[in-house]
Amino acid sequence: MKAKKKPAPRRGPRMPNGLDAVYGVHAVRALLDRGEAPRELWLQEGEAGGRLAELVDLARARGARVSAHPRDDLDRLAQGAAHQGIVAFCPPLAFEAEAALWHRLQGWSNTEAPLLLVLDGVTDVHNFGACLRSADAAGAHGVVVPKDKSAPLNATVRKVACGAAESVPVYQVTNLARALGKLKELGVWVTGTAGEAEASLFEADLAGSTALVMGAEGKGMRRLTREACDQLVKLPMAGSVSSLNVSVATGIGLFEAVRQRGGSTSSA
Repeated sequence: MKAKKKPAPRRGPRMPNGLDAVYGVHAVRALLDRGEAPRELWLQEGEAGGRLAELVDLARARGARVSAHPRDDLDRLAQGAAHQGIVAFCPPLAFEAEAALWHRLQGWSNTEAPLLLVLDGVTDVHNFGACLRSADAAGAHGVVVPKDKSAPLNATVRKVACGAAESVPVYQVTNLARALGKLKELGVWVTGTAGEAEASLFEADLAGSTALVMGAEGKGMRRLTREACDQLVKLPMAGSVSSLNVSVATGIGLFEAVRQRGGSTSSA
C-alpha cells in the first residue's frame, strides 16, 4: 500500500510588486492622514473588517483595492511584526529635498523653536526606523540624513518606525558638513554626540533652535561632521559598556530637549 503524499503547504498571495507594505493600525492611519493613497489594503478575515471600518472606508475612497486574507497570510507577510489585522501597500517613500528644509526654516512660523535630528552614517534599517520613531514621539520637526552612508526609506524602516516614517519629514542633503554650516547660518545650534566629549548631554542647552547630531555605532560621527558642530556632548556612562545603541541614545537626547522645553512636544 502506497503511503499517502502529504499535501503541499498552501502558498499565500504574493505581495504586490514595486510596493512597500505598511503594517498595523497606527502606521496605516498615519499613511492615510498624510494624504497618501495605498494601492491595496489587506484585511484579516473575520472581525477586522468591522473593527477597522473607518480606515477601510477611507482607503477605499482613495482608490485602494480591499481584500480579505487569512491571518496566516498576514503573519507570513509581516514576519513577526504586529500587523493588527491590516496591511496597506503603497509606493515607496521618498526623501524630502534639501531645498525644502531651507525653505521651511527660513519661513519658520511655529511658536516652538526648531528641533531637528541629524543622523550621520546610520545605515542599519532597524536603527533608522527606531530613530524615526523616537523623533516622532519627541515631536521633532524633521530628520536630516546624508545622501551617502545612510539607510534607505524602505519597507523595513516603515515597519520599525510604526508610522513615524510617514509623519516625520526626512530631509536628504548632499553634503552633511555643509548642511550643518547652513543650519548654523539660520540660527540653529548644532550639538554633536561623542564619547570623548567633556560636557554631558544634561549640561547642554537644548531649549533653543537645536540640531542633535548622532553618529553611527562604533565609528560615531565623521570628522567633517564633528568639526561642523557647535558643541560636543556625551551621555554619562556608569556601567561597563562604552556606548549605547544609536536609537536608544537618540531617544535620550531628544527627550532631554523635550524636558528642557517644558515637557511639551509638537507635531512635525
